[in-house]
Amino acid sequence: MKTKGKNKSKTQSLIRFDWAMKRLLRQKANHTVLEGFLSVLLEEKVKIINIKESEGNQEHPNDKFNRVDILVENQHGELLIIEIQNSEEVDFFLRMLYGVSKAITEHITKGEPYSKVRKVYHINIVYFKLGHGTDYVYCGATEFRGIHDNELLQLTREQKEFFAGENRHHVNEVKDLYPVYYILCVENFDNVATNSLDEWMYYLKNNVIPDSFTAPGLEEIRERLQYDALSKEEKIDYDHHLKQRLYEQNAIDTAVFKGEIKGRAEGRLEGIAEGRAEGIAEGRAEGRAEGEAIGETKTLEKIVVEGKLNNFSLEQIQFLTKLTLTQMIEILKRHGLE
Repeated sequence: MKTKGKNKSKTQSLIRFDWAMKRLLRQKANHTVLEGFLSVLLEEKVKIINIKESEGNQEHPNDKFNRVDILVENQHGELLIIEIQNSEEVDFFLRMLYGVSKAITEHITKGEPYSKVRKVYHINIVYFKLGHGTDYVYCGATEFRGIHDNELLQLTREQKEFFAGENRHHVNEVKDLYPVYYILCVENFDNVATNSLDEWMYYLKNNVIPDSFTAPGLEEIRERLQYDALSKEEKIDYDHHLKQRLYEQNAIDTAVFKGEIKGRAEGRLEGIAEGRAEGIAEGRAEGRAEGEAIGETKTLEKIVVEGKLNNFSLEQIQFLTKLTLTQMIEILKRHGLE
């Protein structure tokens, strides 16, 4: 059971990890940052031999998906993909599978034996709700079990000796030959840091590192990932990145809000239709019309208030309600929001 600890209040505001991966962490002088992160996550010392060039490792000029891939090779010849995803994708699990498959096929030559297939770690840092779960770090690997007795399929002694001769790193079980997936659900993290991985999660979520944090790689981040240390060109690019993130988040929030409003509107119309049918049956047409008008007014007023409380601009609220600026301001004044 996790025991909540106290973090020192003194912090440094630092640049986002996703932008740093695209612009700074590919430089050899900054490899210690990624090495620290990977060592903490995999719970063993990781040394980056080089950053591989591949289709999945190229920079994408289209900011829409805010995708960051970096593919590195460690001291054991294994491949490690780090991907950061800010925008929700319903098929993201399948994209993870494709990314691993692409890395494997890119790094084996036609005609080579299957023993040359690389071990791959696919590390995904996501800033949206992925799947149904409450933990903030998930790990997935492939294993085979009997369908009758649930027995775990194991390597034979000969197979272990063979893979040892191929200089495979820690191959003791069948799953050691297969890709390993990590998913870091940043938004699920509770901001309570009790170990090195938690300290990294805290930075990924808040872009700050309390002075008390000592996880490998964080000291290098304190030194190298400060906004004031960026060049003029880097600051321009970083500012653009932040604006793009804000634009994306605003677009998502607006879509969600419009969806809620649409749902309420459909429910309102359904209620009006039911009320109309009942009114006709009971001969209360006049009361029905008055009730519809009052209900419509209250609903629009609620949209204005909720929109303001959720930091939507007046232009966005006007688009949803079709009210005039004067009408919206009057509503906000009645609720003490203007």
